[in-house]
Amino acid sequence: MEPVTLTTGRLLLRPLTTDDTQAVYEACQDPEIPRWTTVPSPYTHEDATEWVERTVPSGWREDTAYNLGVFTRAGGFLVGAMGLVRLKLHEPERQAELGYWTAKEHRGRGYTVEAGRAVCAWAFDELRVERLEWVAEAGNEGSRGVARKLGFVMEGTLRAKIVHAGTRRDAWTGSLLPSDAGRESQTPYLPLPPR
Repeated sequence: MEPVTLTTGRLLLRPLTTDDTQAVYEACQDPEIPRWTTVPSPYTHEDATEWVERTVPSGWREDTAYNLGVFTRAGGFLVGAMGLVRLKLHEPERQAELGYWTAKEHRGRGYTVEAGRAVCAWAFDELRVERLEWVAEAGNEGSRGVARKLGFVMEGTLRAKIVHAGTRRDAWTGSLLPSDAGRESQTPYLPLPPR
């Protein structure tokens, strides 16, 4: 798939370039990012180079992951990164997982929710995703807050789902369906009847 560029009122979501490597490196020095994500710790400049120059482009090329840098439209500052990992993107399942991190100095401004709305709309409208999933280590209140503001329905705790720093940890999970965002699904949904 060809990488896309998305815009919102305050943000530009675009493919990362080598010019962004230093900003990614600096953002990932915040211990909260590797604490709650799969970002390596310690995060080296080589890690940033590998992710920006090889991992992200190969995800788009191989149609397996669609990662974008999130930048302010005013000034072009790196706010964070957001992307979709294809779980089962092709018929009939059409599922993907949303993931994100936000640079420390840009948290609490609504940027991640704003970017998430654009990515979720793109997933539903262009990729025809019929179920978006969100998974985070239990205790990651910031990530869960973003997911809830995006309309994700919390579905529970998955025991020992995540392996992080050599230990298994519980994870929170939620989902967002096209109908949750006022869109129609191509595949009819038959929910469990209320009791």
